[in-house]
Amino acid sequence: MTQFQTCTPSALGRDAFIEMFGDIYEHSAWVAEQAFDQAQAAGNPSALDNVEALHALMAAQLMQAPHEAQLALINAHPDLAGKAAVRGELTAASTSEQAGAGISECNAEEFQRFTELNAAYKDKFRFPFIMAVKGSNRHQILAAFEERIHNSPEQEFARALAEINNIALFRLQTL
Repeated sequence: MTQFQTCTPSALGRDAFIEMFGDIYEHSAWVAEQAFDQAQAAGNPSALDNVEALHALMAAQLMQAPHEAQLALINAHPDLAGKAAVRGELTAASTSEQAGAGISECNAEEFQRFTELNAAYKDKFRFPFIMAVKGSNRHQILAAFEERIHNSPEQEFARALAEINNIALFRLQTL
């Protein structure tokens, strides 16, 4: 079990915990709120102190949430190489993740392909393409886009939730 390097979550009050972990799930502090409350209600605040246990607790909040809340969280994620990235409007974590995958280095043709695929994906599924891009490069991301656009809406909704949970784990591992 991996301990956090930068803090001891169980030593934080609710507000400080939410401040630190509220954006692990993109613009969805409710996940951190519910994880904190559940650990406190169970009388086990130390469950917050290791990366894997906190991730499991937070992932369970997402998976048990109503469909509407899950969809809102999916829609809180930015397009990969989208307008928000170009305008510098991403969260620090999203900016770092996209840059780490080389998305900021796209040439004009690759950027145009991302734009086309983002639009086609959103037209088909009504939510943005989600991929935990850590360890991937822009070519692998484009290939995943090309492959996943053929999935059913149900498959992609489930995949988006799984990718979001992967993103959350990567973010927790940096703390």
